[in-house]
Amino acid sequence: MDEATSVDVTQKEQPPPDTSKAWGGIDLGGTKIEAVVIDGAGTVLGRTRHPTPGEGSVDEVVMAMYGAIEEAAHAAGLTPQQLAGVGVGAPGAVDANAGTLAHVSNVGRGWSEPYPVAANLGELTGGRVALGNDVQVAVAAEYRLGAGRPYRSVLGVWWGTGVGGGLVLDGVPWRGRGAAGEIGHVVVKPGGARCGCGRRGCMEAYAGRASMERKARKAVGQGEKTILFELMEKKGRPRLTSSIWDKALREEDPLATWLIDRAVRMLGAGLASAINLLDVEAIVLGGGLGTRLGSRYAERIHEAMRPHIFVPGRQPPVLMAELGDQAGAIGAALLAAPPAK
Repeated sequence: MDEATSVDVTQKEQPPPDTSKAWGGIDLGGTKIEAVVIDGAGTVLGRTRHPTPGEGSVDEVVMAMYGAIEEAAHAAGLTPQQLAGVGVGAPGAVDANAGTLAHVSNVGRGWSEPYPVAANLGELTGGRVALGNDVQVAVAAEYRLGAGRPYRSVLGVWWGTGVGGGLVLDGVPWRGRGAAGEIGHVVVKPGGARCGCGRRGCMEAYAGRASMERKARKAVGQGEKTILFELMEKKGRPRLTSSIWDKALREEDPLATWLIDRAVRMLGAGLASAINLLDVEAIVLGGGLGTRLGSRYAERIHEAMRPHIFVPGRQPPVLMAELGDQAGAIGAALLAAPPAK
């Protein structure tokens, strides 16, 4: 969910959809905005992807979101105004009731104060806009339509720039008082590495892609050799993307291998602790790194959990997310749609 590409619009050959049963979903990320239109069965009728305005103001980001949902709607033979509702999955501090988003550091120029995303986007679409956390809505989509379908309780883990999470407990998305699912900030080493959140020892401080890049840069400054940054320059990327980590691992780069191995160990310890507390039936692995590294690393994380599981005979599987990079946008659309019966 975290590498932008050129505009991609898909339209299927189909009869005109029932406009009372079509919903739009927007996945807002630091590098891309993904938008879809779905029907009542969750089938994608139209989709588009655009780069997020890198230096855009909040207003410009909202306009880019509207442009994306407008294009996805056109691909489905509709206008945004004909959609029954639009959902948005976004990073940062989400207040779903107020429809505001705050403390967003990696989108456009970033913003800290609450911004009325739902109201302002709703003025453009002419309808209701629902707002939710980006990872939580993606996990809800996997629960309803993807890898989580056979289960009543799942933990979703989105391994990418950071480590995000989402919970479904006995069929109900669990948000606690608004901050449930922050699996990346489970402490795996008291007093350990500094996390981007400012605290020490969080899982994300070892497994988040941004934290691993900071560690790699520090290691290079101390004289260690790696091809990570050579690959970054060749690809013309400003940061170490998931594809670069994957390539370095395939080339058996020692530093990349060590950092990823450490990440897997910390993921194993943290996820096992979550299972010991919640005893969910399955873990769904997604996110940029999770999706890129695939089932082999899902198996490795499962094995890294094993020494820490309190009831080894009931260790849940670690499954790959099935909806790919559309999970966030589909989950956002489901946020706006009526609950499944």
